[in-house]
Amino acid sequence: MFWENSASKINILHFYMRLHNVSKTAGFRGWWFQKHRLASMATQTASSLPFVPNSPPLDCAQQEQLQQFIYSSQQLFVMTGAGISTESGIPDYRSEGVGLFAKTDRRPIQHKEFIQSASARQRYWARNFLGWSQFSSHEPNAAHWALNYWEKLGKLHWLVTQNVDALHTKAGSQCLTELHGCTHRIICLGCGLRIARSELQDRFIALNPMWTAEVQGVAPDGDAFITEEQIIHFRIPACATCGGILKPDVTFFGDSVSPAKVTDVYQHLSESDAVLVVGSSLQVYSGYRFILAAYEKKLPIAILNIGPTRADHLASVKVASRCGKVLPEILTLRET
Repeated sequence: MFWENSASKINILHFYMRLHNVSKTAGFRGWWFQKHRLASMATQTASSLPFVPNSPPLDCAQQEQLQQFIYSSQQLFVMTGAGISTESGIPDYRSEGVGLFAKTDRRPIQHKEFIQSASARQRYWARNFLGWSQFSSHEPNAAHWALNYWEKLGKLHWLVTQNVDALHTKAGSQCLTELHGCTHRIICLGCGLRIARSELQDRFIALNPMWTAEVQGVAPDGDAFITEEQIIHFRIPACATCGGILKPDVTFFGDSVSPAKVTDVYQHLSESDAVLVVGSSLQVYSGYRFILAAYEKKLPIAILNIGPTRADHLASVKVASRCGKVLPEILTLRET
């Protein structure tokens, strides 16, 4: 665990001494709070992590390989997936035994269905309205904080997340691309107006003051599980500016990431000297293509993910363990 031996204690002290030096602008009290928060979250046990699949004991040799991999990089490119957020209490889709696909036949809404069907939008927003309070309350875990610290230290050049949960933003990451968007933002498909999801929640409440439904679970995108009978009376607002359709500012299944965003990520990748994949099986091509590009550029690739990934054969280092366990223990980052 986090405090297993004296060497770990020394590494932790060295890291926090450096972190204090680079975080003076944030204030000592803020640094001290985050330090203890990181330490406490790294000691979580499997029983407190219901959405994290079982993993073998951490291989010390593999951990040392990953640590050396991080040490050797001066411009690290990191891609994260749903596996980094399961330790924050957000289920993923594909994890063996605990993912949504393993536990239910429910599937996320398709882009075409949302655009073309008013009843599909009503069903989506009714479920999302009920699930939003729980989904939006999730907080970053030790892995999110660790990556933010690496950014402050100048080790992490760019972070790309496939997640739509805003946890990297909550942790303070700024060198960040949300590849599939963010559920905390809403966009009008008519005029392009963007508003905060919290503002839309207030409008839902105003339109549906007496509407209630029993929530039977919440999906990785914040979609609550309720019956069809509960949905039919739910009212959804239109854009206040043009009357257009409101949609989460995310890339639904069946849609494509914008070319401009893809180009921007390729640019950051070209500026990097190594790639680390964290908590992603890379089954979705929108993320996998960047790992293929890194391999073609002969950039070294490391993967931290409990289960198998689509890019295991491309990686020089693979660690099958919890993100929140491993990343905070890579502490003694060398001067860059």
